[in-house]
Amino acid sequence: MDGPAFASWIRHAAELVSADAERLTRLDAAIGDGDHGHNLHRGFTAAVAALPDGAPPGKVLVAAGRAIVSKTGGASGPLYGTALRRAGKALGDAAEADAAALGAALKAALDGVQELGQANEGDKTMIDALAPAVAAYEAALADGADLAACVRAASDAADAGAAATVPMQARKGRASYLGPRSVDHLDPGASSTALILRALADVTGQE
Repeated sequence: MDGPAFASWIRHAAELVSADAERLTRLDAAIGDGDHGHNLHRGFTAAVAALPDGAPPGKVLVAAGRAIVSKTGGASGPLYGTALRRAGKALGDAAEADAAALGAALKAALDGVQELGQANEGDKTMIDALAPAVAAYEAALADGADLAACVRAASDAADAGAAATVPMQARKGRASYLGPRSVDHLDPGASSTALILRALADVTGQE
């Protein structure tokens, strides 16, 4: 994947987030502040506007991450912005990212989010989608899959991970204040994380 392909990912993610903003906000209204979809829509709109022309993949993701941090309210801005900036820094100045490089970038994104949010799998957060996605990507890569297949495996795992948050009781974030009342709700952060990885799978599938 080259720089324009990563820019296409951010644009497509923005489209999916915009189309799903109302649902994400309804999910957040049940167990959070009720603004997740709208905040993320604002952030990704800013990320698209900030995409640099002719930049390598790493620079594209760093620019998008900075825009999301500056324009997204709540916890979403720092978390998603950190994910993209860490991924971008992992890619460095390389003109293209192969399957191994993208896998390392996704792992760096996960590490950054866990450092910032101090959440683990089972806490009912975006980590419940992102961690299994990274594990599935790495497993597919180890089996010799190409980049598109690795990303599809990651996207499928993120979808499954998000769905698995429904029976969980939240242990981190605003939802944790609800205690048992957070059970039987889909986590909005895990849902939007799965959406963003689906956008990546859509773009890589067209390569």
